[in-house]
Amino acid sequence: MANWRRHYRGAFSDTFLDSDLVAEWRTAWSSRLSSPGGTLTVLAEDDSCLAGFVHVVFDQDGRWGSLIDGLHVSPHRRRTGLGTELLTRAAEAVAERARGGALYLWVLEQNPAAQKFYLALGGTCAERAAVAAPGGVSSRLSGSPAKLRFTWPDATMLARPEAQSGRPNPA
Repeated sequence: MANWRRHYRGAFSDTFLDSDLVAEWRTAWSSRLSSPGGTLTVLAEDDSCLAGFVHVVFDQDGRWGSLIDGLHVSPHRRRTGLGTELLTRAAEAVAERARGGALYLWVLEQNPAAQKFYLALGGTCAERAAVAAPGGVSSRLSGSPAKLRFTWPDATMLARPEAQSGRPNPA
């Protein structure tokens, strides 16, 4: 929660971020995980604690492909390769399970570190849009924040070499 609060501060209202986000998340994720059709969630644990996760919605958009609808890494696991590993696992799942091979995600415009990470992994910033208010409640926004769509037209761009060809890497 602290990680999410830190990165979303300025885009979402302090009142919303300082509220009981655990209850908000529990409701949203309970629904996602109880009806996983067309999705994949990969969890990474570190000493029996959640270190990060990625959630993919396959074939979410006819033009942009499958949506990474959440990629989070705990602060103590940043710069350890976990984010890359989670995104790679998501891309491999898209390559294997989605009808189309494209992949995309949204990142807050105010988060240049994440943007740099996605660019380093071959993502392209394709468009800018307004952030939707969480739960449709406009008072949860702080001003008029923007988000950027990062795309990978071919998910195999992010996959490990052995997943790209469909054969194990002999090395």
